Amino acid sequence: MSKLIKALIFFLCLVPLTLLFRNFYLDELGANPFEVLTRSSGEWTLRFLLLTLAMTPLRQLTGSAWPLRLRRMFGLFVFFHVCVHLLTYLWLDHFFDWDEIVTDIIKRPYITFGMLAFTLLVPLALTSTKKMMKRLGKRWKSLHKLVYVIALLGVLHFILLVKADLQEPIIYAFILLTLFLVRFKPVLLHKIR
Repeated sequence: MSKLIKALIFFLCLVPLTLLFRNFYLDELGANPFEVLTRSSGEWTLRFLLLTLAMTPLRQLTGSAWPLRLRRMFGLFVFFHVCVHLLTYLWLDHFFDWDEIVTDIIKRPYITFGMLAFTLLVPLALTSTKKMMKRLGKRWKSLHKLVYVIALLGVLHFILLVKADLQEPIIYAFILLTLFLVRFKPVLLHKIR
């Protein structure tokens, strides 16, 4: 994959957040722009997370290595979007009132799941460099398997947040289940034999 194509994909990954902030700046996010910012950044986190998880099955289906060359970039965009999501929650929802934030984390399961997912995502982002891959060796692969737990927590976070119209979170759950089945089907079949 050429550097030009990779750069183009990188800039395409910036488009959703750029448009979101543009609409915020132009006051085009409706009656509750802070809620739209928080929710949209969370949804884009989940989309990039599922896209990242899709790279290994895509490589298996195509027989080509190019999806794996994009996986780290998509994973770092997951972290970028989740940081924006968390910042909007801490700043725009709670104005950095740490007592209120801690109470919210304890009281609301969807916040608990979201914070747990973010906490697990931090070491993955910090160890995403080639240097860290070499330093951690086999432990790197084990650590990065946390992405499956993070994805599950992210979907649960969204399902518990929505409460009423579950259509969109169920779509994400179905995509995640499909990715799990495609990813782990060879392992399960091998164990059955």
